[in-house]
Amino acid sequence: MPEHDGLMRIFWPYDLSRFVSPGTIVGWRNSGLDIFIVSILEDVDTRTIQDALKAGALIRNASHPVTRIFDLCGKSSMQVLGVTNSPNIDVDNLQIHAFTKPKLKLPQVSCARASTIQVIMFERPLPNRMQYISLEPISLALGDKVDPKNEAPDLVLTDDEKDKMKERRKSKELVAKLKLHTVRKHPASSKERALLNIVNQINCSWELDRLLQKNVLQLKKFPRRSLSVSERVVESAMTMRDYVIKATWKLIINYIYPMIKKFFIIVLICHRIFAEAFLVVLEWRMKPDYAALKDISATAQQVDIRLQQFCYWPMQYVMLRKRKYDWESVTTSHPDYIRFYNSLWLVANDVIIGIALGSYIIDNSTWVTENLSETLSMYSIAALQNTISWLMDWPAGLKLNNELAAFLGDLFLWVIDYWSNFFGALKPILPKIIWFVGFSSFAGASLPISLFSDFISVLTFHIYCFYMASARIYNWQYSILQSLFQLFRGKKHNVLRKRIDSCDYDLDQLLLGTILFTLLFFLLPTVLVFYFTFASFRMAIITLKALLDTLLACLNHFPLFALMLRVKDSKRLPGGICFELQDTESPSHNVLRIRKPKDNTIIDNSLNVIPTSYIFLKSVPLKFRGMFQQYFQLGQRIRKHYLSLRVLLCLVTGRFVPPIHRKNLYSLQYTMLPARRAGISEMWTVLTKNESLSKLHSGHEGKLNGRRLNGYGHGKRS
Repeated sequence: MPEHDGLMRIFWPYDLSRFVSPGTIVGWRNSGLDIFIVSILEDVDTRTIQDALKAGALIRNASHPVTRIFDLCGKSSMQVLGVTNSPNIDVDNLQIHAFTKPKLKLPQVSCARASTIQVIMFERPLPNRMQYISLEPISLALGDKVDPKNEAPDLVLTDDEKDKMKERRKSKELVAKLKLHTVRKHPASSKERALLNIVNQINCSWELDRLLQKNVLQLKKFPRRSLSVSERVVESAMTMRDYVIKATWKLIINYIYPMIKKFFIIVLICHRIFAEAFLVVLEWRMKPDYAALKDISATAQQVDIRLQQFCYWPMQYVMLRKRKYDWESVTTSHPDYIRFYNSLWLVANDVIIGIALGSYIIDNSTWVTENLSETLSMYSIAALQNTISWLMDWPAGLKLNNELAAFLGDLFLWVIDYWSNFFGALKPILPKIIWFVGFSSFAGASLPISLFSDFISVLTFHIYCFYMASARIYNWQYSILQSLFQLFRGKKHNVLRKRIDSCDYDLDQLLLGTILFTLLFFLLPTVLVFYFTFASFRMAIITLKALLDTLLACLNHFPLFALMLRVKDSKRLPGGICFELQDTESPSHNVLRIRKPKDNTIIDNSLNVIPTSYIFLKSVPLKFRGMFQQYFQLGQRIRKHYLSLRVLLCLVTGRFVPPIHRKNLYSLQYTMLPARRAGISEMWTVLTKNESLSKLHSGHEGKLNGRRLNGYGHGKRS
């Protein structure tokens, strides 16, 4: 779109539409007919405002360097853009006349160079409440954990998944090459490319407006009377009180606070050393391909998560402390703020729930021990024995092979008897285990849940062995039957070429194959019944552990703080922007009496109304699906692993169904932690910085309009 095509685009804050008195419009000029309104300064001459902007008088006494905001907004200075409610004042061709009233929700704007006006109304976000708008949805995961292709690089994939991943990447490369030969998107115009700067201007406009309104009072001359005797006495008393408070505060800051700070840093470093030693043990592997302790045990995984959180919190807090040395309009640290307090809140809730749970377990340890022992004996031993005995005696009317069923049943019952002896030896120390679990609950409810998950894995190990044995027997029998079936067809399976080839068999081979096929085929139902029973038990245990892991994921990663912000103040969780065209009546009834630049005759502008359209720029809050995107990815990952055709084929053929890797299952809970944790020396360096950020910022120097800014906006001649 050309720059001077007659279309004027005005970004107008919604709260500036209620001024009545004459004022001067101040803001940025992004292009000739593209302006952004920052503030309206009332009861001050336009020439005075213009001179004050050039001298930098309106941006003095800023809490932070003003050049920081100007760099974000892509402009070096602000300008006078026009006047409001002043039809008799002459303005330049590129400046505007605006007419506002409290009753009029929309401003009436006129410009000599504009043939069409487009007013984009927006509600300014409040930086002191951490409100802002953004083109992209806010990310609740760390930047090094976000994969633009929706593929987690740290996942452990099976061979089939690796092959599918390669095919998917090849197809993406082909699609990318096809895009080079097709016109899918036209190049962005200059105004579209400036959208990011406009978003930053919207975020910074509220703070700049406050700064301008504060400094414009110095341009107004108010008579000041002298203080009376009583007022001077009160002022001197207040001065003495302030001096005492300041001296006391200085004593605390210079002597007491450094000692407390050093002691706290030493405690943190000692804790960090202990945590690092424990993390090394949890992550140690005998070989690179072997599993670590945290990959085997849910308890070790939970301890690893908590220790990494404790190691990351000091670094995260120091990073968030830097916010006070910068403008509140700078929104780079807002996602870190949400992640930090969300993790703190989750840990606090975890500890509160754990204290309640631990108190209940300790107070009722006898009852808990008896019920747990009875439940485990019933379902892991007695129910399994009854099921196997039922399978040995023609279950559901199925006529199985008595000898094979008796052999398999006696074998499994013999193992269960030995396992029941082991469980009987465990019963005397079960109350101590329950007491330990209850005591561990004071560290959080997630710890007893992970202990219970490991406890289930240990006490159901015999069911896992039964499943593996029956699956292996069934798979062998299925493979042999498949090979013998190819023998009847006069074919064989070529292992090297992985195909079916023709083959001529002798009569003896065919006779022996027929006998073996008949025997194995009639024995197959017996093996299948045992295999199906133990596979069902195994799937039930996997489902129970998946529920426990889901509960752990909610305790460790649930976006509780983000949900609270979404309900309380959705502007703190931006999910993008949208434009809404406002239906307005024809503005011909609004008469703007404007003086022509050449002569002093006043004309009625109602005869030549400039077509004006009003568009509302609104911030779209982050959708609830965006908050739980990690949960959807985890659910999709579990569904692809267990509820897929590959798993069904493994169950049918008797091949082992591997459980989902713990690294893939727990990747959700590590999204708020960095991919590489900071070392001890790095943490010591960050916590023991001698130079204060406030001193660094107080010595900041910049230039504005050819003048050197000393401090935060005080102009000096260069």
